[in-house]
Amino acid sequence: MGANTAVARPRGPAGPASGEAPAPGRARRAPDDRKAAWLFLAPALLGFALFYAYPTVRGVYYSLTDYNLLAAPNFTGAENYQQLVTDDQFWNALKVTGYYVVVNIGSQTLLALLLAALMHRLTRSVVLRAMLLVPWLVPNVTVGLLWMWLLDTNLGFVNHILNTLGLGTTGFLSSPDWAMPSIAAVNAWAYTGYTALLLYAGMVQIPQYLYESASLDGAGEIRMFTRITLPLLRPVLALVLVVSLIGSFQIFDTIAVTTQGGPVGATRVIYFYIYEQAFTYFHMGYASAVAVVLALILGVLTAVQMRLLRASRSDLA
Repeated sequence: MGANTAVARPRGPAGPASGEAPAPGRARRAPDDRKAAWLFLAPALLGFALFYAYPTVRGVYYSLTDYNLLAAPNFTGAENYQQLVTDDQFWNALKVTGYYVVVNIGSQTLLALLLAALMHRLTRSVVLRAMLLVPWLVPNVTVGLLWMWLLDTNLGFVNHILNTLGLGTTGFLSSPDWAMPSIAAVNAWAYTGYTALLLYAGMVQIPQYLYESASLDGAGEIRMFTRITLPLLRPVLALVLVVSLIGSFQIFDTIAVTTQGGPVGATRVIYFYIYEQAFTYFHMGYASAVAVVLALILGVLTAVQMRLLRASRSDLA
């Protein structure tokens, strides 16, 4: 070789060239938590499958049969649904239920909003919140028995007070005109406190500086409630209305204890009608068909409510 010939520096068989950064080590794989997640979810999924999914599938199947508890079910197709369309008692039960839903949700929501606003703006006493929750903790059967005795036409304490005031006696649970409003009032008494606490929890999340700024601008309590509280409470209010709607359609125990669907069908709501068809007349297939239709109705009404109230959006974001 000549004197001017460059000699390349030898490299190791596997090492990088001099001056180059060493290759980073292989990234350590993050631990896979999916197995642990499925393990923790397994009890809930098992309970859902046993107590919700399986009964739902079985109920849909029974709705296509003539099952009556006394013999093996025979497949009849859509015969139960065809009978349902022409069943006047079904439509009357649906109408009675709709009337109850409107009265119950309207009165319960308005009272709960009032109580929640008063607690939010005036007092945040823990004792008061605990007292509001007490009626909700009482079982519905006990609530029904309690108010059945209080509203009794002859011996009830409420009618005793009305007689003392010279207002006469009212058949709250025996009159077709008074029975359903009385049932709605009883359930409003039981659930208004719980609903008020849900709304109060939503109001607490509203920033306080919004009320302070509005107060400095001269806004009164009513204006702040309509312009600040209600708009920012929309997601919580949507949740309350959806839960109240589903719960109102499922009213059963109070009516079973007090009026048993009477007088003259004035309180025969859809759940009590399903109960009668299934366990009084043993029309299990037909009762299942009514239950499936009720589930579809609730699904549609819930979707409409969530859409109209924009439940997934919050003005606080």
